[in-house]
Amino acid sequence: MTAPVIEAKNLKKYFGLTGGAVLKAVDGVSFSIEQGRTLGLVGESGCGKSTTGRALLGMFAPTSGEVWFEGKNTASMTKADIRRFTRYGQMIFQDPYSSLNPRMTVSDIIGEGIDIHGLYRGRERTERILELLSLVGLAHEHGSRFPHEFSGGQRQRIGIARSLAVEPSFIVCDEPISALDVSIQSQIVNLLMSLQNRLNLTYLFISHDLSMVKYICERVAVMYLGVIVESAPSDRLYEEPRHPYTKALMSAIPIADPARERERGRIILEGDVPSPIDPPPGCRFAGRCPSARTECRDVSPELFEVSGGHYVACRKELM
Repeated sequence: MTAPVIEAKNLKKYFGLTGGAVLKAVDGVSFSIEQGRTLGLVGESGCGKSTTGRALLGMFAPTSGEVWFEGKNTASMTKADIRRFTRYGQMIFQDPYSSLNPRMTVSDIIGEGIDIHGLYRGRERTERILELLSLVGLAHEHGSRFPHEFSGGQRQRIGIARSLAVEPSFIVCDEPISALDVSIQSQIVNLLMSLQNRLNLTYLFISHDLSMVKYICERVAVMYLGVIVESAPSDRLYEEPRHPYTKALMSAIPIADPARERERGRIILEGDVPSPIDPPPGCRFAGRCPSARTECRDVSPELFEVSGGHYVACRKELM
C-alpha cells in the first residue's frame, strides 16, 4: 500500500457565533486518500462536507486534529512547504458562476496561479494556457473572452483548467456538477476521470448525488452532522450498507425498473437534522433512527471495522 497523499486525523472545525455559541461543523473526521484515487464524501446539505474539504486545503484553520499532506503535518510546515502545499492542493468550486472573476479574461483566470507561483513566463505562459484550454475541451480563442460569455458547463471547464494550471497532485471537487444541467453533468465527470488517469490526480469528490459518486469513486465516506458514520469501498457500500442513515440514503436512489423499486421500498426518515450548534449526546442519528435504543442516546459510537476496509459507527446489534 502506498503512502496517502492527504490524510485527516480527528479533524475538527468549530465556528464561534454571536453570544458565545459554537457551531461544530466538523467534529472529529479521519480518512486518507492514496495517489491516483478518489474518495467520495456524501451526506445531506449542512453535514460538514464542504467545510471538511476547505479545512484540508487550509482555507479554514482546523480547530483541532491534523492534516497531513505528502507525509508532512500542515501545522508544522515551513513557509516553503506551505507555498508548495498551496500549489499542489487545489479546489474545483461548486458554483461556476460565482467562482470566476467576471472582470478577468479566461486567460488571466487560468494564468493567475501560474503567475503567483512563477511557473511560466512570456511565450511559455501563453502556450501553457492554450494547452490547458485544449485539455479541458475549450478552444484557444476562448482565452480572450470573459466568463459571462460561457455556459455553466464551459465555466466549470474553465474552473478545472484554473485548478490544473499549477500542476497539482490533490484536488477537492466540491460538488462540481450540482449547479449544472443533467445533460452536462456526465461530461464534466468524464472529463475529471480522464484527467485523473492522464495526470495521476488524487480527488476528494464531495457530492450528494449518490449515483454519480458510485460511478467515479473507489471509496465512499458518509457524513452526518459533522462526523463520518460509515466508510467502505464503493461497491461494498452500495451493495451492503450497514448504518441506518446510509441505508436511508441508498433507498432514495431512483431505480429505472418500477418492480424493483417497489420491492426495495423506501426508508423515510422522520424528524429534522439536529442543530450543529448543540448536537445531541450519544449517536447523532439516534433521534431519526428507526432502530435506536435508549443506550444510543447516551454513548457516541466509534467507527469499527465490520469487514475488510468497511467501517461503521453503530451498535453491532442494530446493523
